[in-house]
Amino acid sequence: MVPIRTEIEDRACRLAIYMIENGGTVRAAAARYGVSKSTVHKDLTRRLPEIDPALYRQVKEILERNKAERHLRGGAATRRKYKGETGEGS
Repeated sequence: MVPIRTEIEDRACRLAIYMIENGGTVRAAAARYGVSKSTVHKDLTRRLPEIDPALYRQVKEILERNKAERHLRGGAATRRKYKGETGEGS
């Protein structure tokens, strides 16, 4: 008998696939699926390892890269803010 995935498990997998395919951020995934950043993070770091360990290993690399790069994105956003740019198309 094949176990039936719950809605939460399915969402965790969809979030992971979205991030892998798009190289996205937690913020982008949250906006795309209409959930909070906290929900995305919890789904990917706590639930996904038990649901699909192979998928978790792939998304973990993206999460680690995003964490290492976040200070660069924050600096760029601050620079745009004080230059009066919106960030669209920049």
